[in-house]
Amino acid sequence: MKKLYGKELLQKELKGSYLFFIRENNFEGKEYGLIHDESVHNQNVCSIASVGFGFCALVVGVIHGYLKFEEAERIANKTLDTILNDLNNKNGFYYHFIKTSTTCSYYDYEISIIDTALLLCGAILAGEFFEGRIKKKGNLIYEKVNWKWFLNFDTNQFYMSYSEKNGLAGKWDTYAEQLMIYILAIASPTFSVDKNVYDYFDKPKADYGDIKGIVHTYCGSLFAYQYSHAFFDFRNKVDKNGIDWFENSVKATLANRKYCIDNKNKHKTYGENAWGLTACLTPTEYNSSIGAEPCNTNLDAENDGTVATSGAIGSIVFTPEYSIKAMENYYNNFPELWSDYGFNNSFNFEGDIPWFAHENLGIDKGIGLCMIENYLNGSIWKYFMKNEFVQKGMGEIFEGKNII
Repeated sequence: MKKLYGKELLQKELKGSYLFFIRENNFEGKEYGLIHDESVHNQNVCSIASVGFGFCALVVGVIHGYLKFEEAERIANKTLDTILNDLNNKNGFYYHFIKTSTTCSYYDYEISIIDTALLLCGAILAGEFFEGRIKKKGNLIYEKVNWKWFLNFDTNQFYMSYSEKNGLAGKWDTYAEQLMIYILAIASPTFSVDKNVYDYFDKPKADYGDIKGIVHTYCGSLFAYQYSHAFFDFRNKVDKNGIDWFENSVKATLANRKYCIDNKNKHKTYGENAWGLTACLTPTEYNSSIGAEPCNTNLDAENDGTVATSGAIGSIVFTPEYSIKAMENYYNNFPELWSDYGFNNSFNFEGDIPWFAHENLGIDKGIGLCMIENYLNGSIWKYFMKNEFVQKGMGEIFEGKNII
């Protein structure tokens, strides 16, 4: 392959990520708009988070000329019809995974508040970009979500999931990827919750070397510092506790890279341009607990040396120079990492034979697509932040300062 650098490589990865959401999409019947969770295995399984990112791909497709506006609007409209009319839900919340052959939950999987939120963010973005009937239908989906049902009023913390077997379970009790939940729930025109729910999750701080005061997640996985930032523009905004969430993600990303450099003698995959520890496929299984310091988990038990390409790519708005260098390293030195969908999921050099994942996950291609577009043009932020409910929720948490 011809060596690529800088913007040319970013454009190539952006196009590949876009293609994932077009080619792994179902364009017929009651399954219309349902997007596979994986590109190789489990081809009968859709992820509602993938559908959310799929709306982003339609916007990116139009902006970059991959897709005509009218065709993208048609796809968005029919996808919204599927969500409104055919997907099983409870109180407006959707199942994490859907069997594409039946639009029913996959093996009685859980209803997920965070994956529903990612779906909503995609629908809101599409509404602001395409306007008209797309905005009306996106608003209908948002208005049906009963945030109060998912809130534990004894603790003022949201539950994480619901299933028929376990009922409402888990708790968002500490910082992770869930900032989007509070903003959407506080601003809801139908089932809004009090803005003080934002105060009831822990915000633990710790240092990593000379990087000070990182509000950190439990396992130090980079996706938790990325997902809400794909849609919400937190730049130059400080909450009443003095937290700048964008700057916090910058620090967490720098710490993640430094951790890889500090531990490159322990794991030969790691290095200055091979970093980004986050949930991903490994040589044995999918692991959602891969991460870096600071954190509260035993990293030696979780980290096997696997590096996810989405770690650096999804952090490009936080650390553009380091993220681009990592991408250049991956593309120019490891052609095994490349596919029609851009970079494959992950790689690991710990064994006698280097291991490369040969598939992609919708959530990982989605975060890369959004963050590259935000880095290049700010388009996802620009359109999403226009939404009146987004502005309202942000205003409640950031006291109306510098919302747009």
